[in-house]
Amino acid sequence: MNDTNRLLVRDLAQLVTAPPAAPAPLRGAALRELQVVENAFVLCEGDTVAAAGPMRDLAIDAEVEELDGSGLCAIPGLVDCHTHPAFGGDRAGEFDLRAQGADYERIHASGGGIRSTVEATRRLGAAGLGEATALHLGWMAANGTTTAEGKSGYGLDRDTELASLAAVAGPHPIATVPTYLGAHSVPPEAGSADDYLDFAIAEVLPEAAKLAEHADVFLERGAFSAEQADRYLRAAMGHGLVARLHGDQFTESGAIPLAIELGARSVDHLEATGPAGVSALAGSDVAGVLLPVAALYLRRAQPPARALVDGGGVVALATDFNPGSAFCDSLPVVMTLACTALGLTPGEALAACTVNAAWVLGRADRVGRLAPRHDADVVLLDAPDWRHVAYHLAGRDIAAVYSCGKRVAGAW
Repeated sequence: MNDTNRLLVRDLAQLVTAPPAAPAPLRGAALRELQVVENAFVLCEGDTVAAAGPMRDLAIDAEVEELDGSGLCAIPGLVDCHTHPAFGGDRAGEFDLRAQGADYERIHASGGGIRSTVEATRRLGAAGLGEATALHLGWMAANGTTTAEGKSGYGLDRDTELASLAAVAGPHPIATVPTYLGAHSVPPEAGSADDYLDFAIAEVLPEAAKLAEHADVFLERGAFSAEQADRYLRAAMGHGLVARLHGDQFTESGAIPLAIELGARSVDHLEATGPAGVSALAGSDVAGVLLPVAALYLRRAQPPARALVDGGGVVALATDFNPGSAFCDSLPVVMTLACTALGLTPGEALAACTVNAAWVLGRADRVGRLAPRHDADVVLLDAPDWRHVAYHLAGRDIAAVYSCGKRVAGAW
């Protein structure tokens, strides 16, 4: 950008965003009621959007750097509200085993799964964790993500958990939101799940709370019970962290009732959620964060997205980027799955990856829309119609990605 720190992208074929006046989170029919502007512009001043709309409304009173947006579409920077970027190694071998019929729970019980990644992550050290996390976030940025939540949970000891949170916090070219997933699994050295939670709450949580914004727990058979999740999350909330849960991935084990009771921000996964759970969640202010890539990898039923939206629930989408069950860093791929496997429309999918995902992260007042006073997070699509972001499966439609007015990906 030039010395004036003002960037104008003009003559865009389309500009698409949630209506600036629509309150977040978007529910029901409002989730698909996007504002589509033909022949449009976006004007950024520093790290915020100064104006966006039809070219006929463009008024420039100072020097700007102009970019010709002819033939391009602009959408808000995508918001990935559930990722696990701080890890070492890979689990390609387990991917092979699942292709031969092994299931996630059997692999986990035999010492694979999360535990194998814990071993690899602990070996990295703080510097290696920083490098790995930065690499993974760069992959996300190249696919249009400008804000990413990132969880710890592959250390399960004090030093590696804290190093993971520091690695997520950055600084990075895109915005990040650290989450302490201290209750992800029980490490092999722990005597029991309760013994491990005693350690995590007393020895790690006080320091983790200085780095993290959210706390998360894997409430599931073979991981942590509802009672254990309750104890962990109440302790985390006592340190000022926002409660979130992995829940209903394989079984309905009490995640939704607990989330509603605690006023948690979200329950994520929901592949096993039945009609009663859908009704309870849809009638609450707890978001359902849907992770269709994980369901695809693990050959699970997809979460009940259509029922949640039609019931008035808060719905967001995320990649669940992780080395075992969702090795995918692309929200556009998630949007394609949302439209083909979850029954959502392209408009609902985009809103779920922008304004609603921003709401889950507590940033809906400044992230997730192309509107004045919001961060200048802009994705430019080299496509004739903005819906190509979902329509073109794994397509190369992203021309450029701007985070707070600075280009972080794309050659355009």
